[in-house]
Amino acid sequence: MRAAALYGILGPLSLSLVMSALLATPATGRPLAAATAPAATAPAAATNPATPTASPRSATAPAGTVPAGTAGAPSATRSAPAAPAASTAPVATAPPVWTTWSAPPASVAPAAAPPGDAAATRGVAFAARRAAQRGVAFRRCPRAEALAAPITCGKVSVPLDYARPRGKHIALTVSRIRATGPKARRQGALVYNPGGPGASSMAFPEYAAEDAFRRVAAVYDFVGYAPRGVGRSAPLSCQRPTAYAKAPTSSPPHPTAAFKRRLVARARAYVRGCVRRSGRALAHYTTLNNARDLEVLRAALGQRRLTFVGASYGTYYGAVYATLFPGRVRRMVFDSVVNPAPGWIWYRDNLDQSLAFERRWRDWRRWVARHHTAYHLGATADQVLASYDRARRRLARKPAGGVVGTAQLQSAFLRTGYNDAYWDPAARALAAYLRGDPEPLIELAAPDPAEAADDENGNAVYTAVECNDAPWPRAWATWDRDNTALARRAPFETWDNVAMNLPCAFWPLKPGRPLDVGNLEAVGPRRTGRVTVPPVLLLSAERDAATPYAGAKELWHRLPGSSLVTEREAGTHGLWGGPNDCVNRHVDAYLLTGKTPGRSAFCAPRPEPTPLPEPGPLPESGKQPAAIPGTP
Repeated sequence: MRAAALYGILGPLSLSLVMSALLATPATGRPLAAATAPAATAPAAATNPATPTASPRSATAPAGTVPAGTAGAPSATRSAPAAPAASTAPVATAPPVWTTWSAPPASVAPAAAPPGDAAATRGVAFAARRAAQRGVAFRRCPRAEALAAPITCGKVSVPLDYARPRGKHIALTVSRIRATGPKARRQGALVYNPGGPGASSMAFPEYAAEDAFRRVAAVYDFVGYAPRGVGRSAPLSCQRPTAYAKAPTSSPPHPTAAFKRRLVARARAYVRGCVRRSGRALAHYTTLNNARDLEVLRAALGQRRLTFVGASYGTYYGAVYATLFPGRVRRMVFDSVVNPAPGWIWYRDNLDQSLAFERRWRDWRRWVARHHTAYHLGATADQVLASYDRARRRLARKPAGGVVGTAQLQSAFLRTGYNDAYWDPAARALAAYLRGDPEPLIELAAPDPAEAADDENGNAVYTAVECNDAPWPRAWATWDRDNTALARRAPFETWDNVAMNLPCAFWPLKPGRPLDVGNLEAVGPRRTGRVTVPPVLLLSAERDAATPYAGAKELWHRLPGSSLVTEREAGTHGLWGGPNDCVNRHVDAYLLTGKTPGRSAFCAPRPEPTPLPEPGPLPESGKQPAAIPGTP
């Protein structure tokens, strides 16, 4: 799934985002971290949401950006309170068409604990005790982190394999800024994850100075970290960054048989690179281990219980944490929620995501059409699409600046599905290019060589986590059949999402079984009875493409005490810290007092963007990496 800036990368599930791409950032529009999240410029644009973070990648920052399924019906069959009433605008699209894969539906997915759970449970308890004894030695941050005082940095040691906690360890990098208010009012550490898989929150402490976060920053230490494999936390790599960032590349919405053969060949080559460059360690980059690492981090920070905000993919592994360690949860905010149903992780989540991006792409085109006098791209959504297709054909013949091909174009315009802040810049760039001025489009869409290493790293983590987490179809015929049918209805992102996630069809390691999130009995009898998950707060926009609204309702059903805050008729990925005061008030009240607004609450949509009188600076959030692995 693809993801977004402070927000993650869920690959073009945005779960796919190729990594750095749209890491969500607290709604300030600034990225939380240098991207790594699921989001890569896919064969045109990939993200790993959530992309951030994957095709389903998804990442985001408190509001924002990277690295899950929209149209799929919730898979849980358990009884649950009625879902929040839908707004007047329909939220769901036509029923999903991907019925060819024979994997078990979510309703019958195994509920048993994951293999090796008993040994890993003992291992995480051992590692947490050791971490509590050692703590975190926070010091001035290394120059490579680009974080200035008073932010400090440290490391936390975690086992590579929790079933062997005395074996090889890896170090996770951690950042922190102390709460600004009186000591008597402080409530401990607030840990943030922007998504991905593959996104880092090392820059999260910088948000403490933003107006939207000051009330929370007065009582909490803001703590960020790079999950295993990301940044300087035992980084993964699957290919040379220069090869990953190659441009221009192509991205046909309806690829030929020859193009598909190249996709398959490059996905196989990418997998070989992952194995060659990362070796046996590759098997230990999973959502389960990300949740276990979070438990060790909690202990190292000296927190009896965890206060956590996760965006996009961060909502999924946060929910896995709550299922594995319900007694350790204090407060949790899940912003832009991935569909956690076991049968949806991750193949169906990505299909749902592609369908949701089509709807959001139509939202942008309708907006541009309403402002035809400003952009002159067409007075109807279809006319705007014709303008876009005209630019695509021209770039196929001659890439702009020698680096912006059809894949870079699609990757750049995918950002309009993550964040409304891209609507005006994208329209301006397209209009200028069609008038003969390519510079705004080059600025918007050209990959940045300086970010190639981070982008490649984020994509590698995205791929490893998603391929290890769950079964994927092994037959190319299944991918081809499902996505050819889907592309007839949703051509914008479908095949880029395939390119992002196709390595999982050829992954050499045995996949795990997704945890039955919210089912405490699934992880052992010790969790039943007296231990329950405290109330958590869910945030979702009805028209979010990276992590479709159906995913929020699914998790809402699975966590009986949870509260779902819905931003109506809006689609920006990542809500906390954004321009919607209603959403921010609910988050502040919950983090400061623990109070939720009941089972559900609704906020009016944020105002739509308006054309700017003069070109403004490009938003920093929602940035996409260079190119997706396997893209011809």
